[in-house]
Amino acid sequence: MKKSATVNLTSGNLWKVLLLYSLPLFGSAFVQQLYSLVDLLVVGNFAKDGALAVDAIGNATVVINVFLAFAFGANGGCSVVVARHFGENDFKRVRETVYTSLVSYSVLCAIIMILGFSLGGVFLNALGVHGAYYSDCIDYLYIFVGSLPFVFVYNLGCGVCSALGDSKSPFIFLVISSVLNIGLDFAFVYGLHMDVAGAAWATFISQAISCVLTVIVLFGKLRAIKSADGVAEGQTKIKIFDKRIFKELVITSVPIILQQSFVSVGNFFVNRCINGLDETGDAITGFTTAFKVIIMGTMSMVAMTNGFSNFASQNRAAGEYGRIKKGYWIMCVYMFAICAVFLVIFVTCPEFLTRLFIQKDHLTDAAMNYSVEFLTIVSCFMPVVGVKLISDGAMRGCGGNLGFTVSTFTDLILRVALVYILVACGWGFSGVCWAWAIGWGVGTAVGLSFWLYRYKKFPKKPDPAAENSV
Repeated sequence: MKKSATVNLTSGNLWKVLLLYSLPLFGSAFVQQLYSLVDLLVVGNFAKDGALAVDAIGNATVVINVFLAFAFGANGGCSVVVARHFGENDFKRVRETVYTSLVSYSVLCAIIMILGFSLGGVFLNALGVHGAYYSDCIDYLYIFVGSLPFVFVYNLGCGVCSALGDSKSPFIFLVISSVLNIGLDFAFVYGLHMDVAGAAWATFISQAISCVLTVIVLFGKLRAIKSADGVAEGQTKIKIFDKRIFKELVITSVPIILQQSFVSVGNFFVNRCINGLDETGDAITGFTTAFKVIIMGTMSMVAMTNGFSNFASQNRAAGEYGRIKKGYWIMCVYMFAICAVFLVIFVTCPEFLTRLFIQKDHLTDAAMNYSVEFLTIVSCFMPVVGVKLISDGAMRGCGGNLGFTVSTFTDLILRVALVYILVACGWGFSGVCWAWAIGWGVGTAVGLSFWLYRYKKFPKKPDPAAENSV
């Protein structure tokens, strides 16, 4: 097999391997978040009413994220299973995992699209969306739902590439499509005056291009693997859909899907609560802007930890438990360094970041204050949630789905409950901010406890009998 096709993560200097592997994953997620951020920036500055346009995209994105949870779950589940078989040098199972994933996740995508088109309006009504920006919300939502096949295939392809040790190719293609997205945003929103719908179509086209490029690379890697597993000589029959692999995918993917979907559902209820804080829409405008900035950092961190899941899965399959232990602490160092950069930017420049997305004429003092408060409070807890994300990634890679699931649900349930409790107790928007921070803190404590327990149970030598379900 060509060296360029895959990268074995079970050997080499840990600091160098994890840095070179994780940075493109971080960059890919960072650039991917630019899609929605650029949408906000362009419509906030060039749409007829920038504040209403921002509200429309913000509320539509809450619903969209529920659908995206399945795409992200599919990515995470497939990549862990592929990495495991790759670590075992079972190239036949690697290919069968990819094909089985494509078949099963295509069916899942079709179901989600049907639900999205038929129930999109119901979701927005339940969210409390009404008034002048409802039509913009529904337009943005429906156009994005139409792009879900591209989103699914792109995320699946990226997951497989990263599981095989290639984190650079998806990053390069995503950069290309992001540049295109920026150009199309300006062309459709500013040039053609298409407002929110223009931003949605720009994202649609850009995602389609990134999907096509990723598929080309993915099948190139599969051809390289084919030449290595003897299938080219007709020695082994490849199954397009394998029931045992499907079971593996379900076991691995479902916890991730549940985590992502429940987080999105939790954000749904949080947005509903914020929509009810005032009738002016200032609270949701400020929250939407600040949340988009925060999520740009946290989703980039999530991508790094997904990569660490692949690292842990490969090394677990190879019996390299010592590398997993050392790799965990190295990832903590890298994570703290990244969090420090985000923290400095978010805390020192909240007003600047807010003004980037909304024209001065459309930005009220109240909306600015809401945005600044959320950015200032929540960003201080990013290093805390970084520890949780690394612990979760390590547990997923080592088969610890229980600990990962418990820590995530603890964070989510506590966060949503506290939003309503603190708001009801008169904390107002400050209650939303502190609910986020407290939920992250408690969830991190739970996740770290599960990981340290599993960490101590690692065998010094490969011993499958010693594995447990924690």
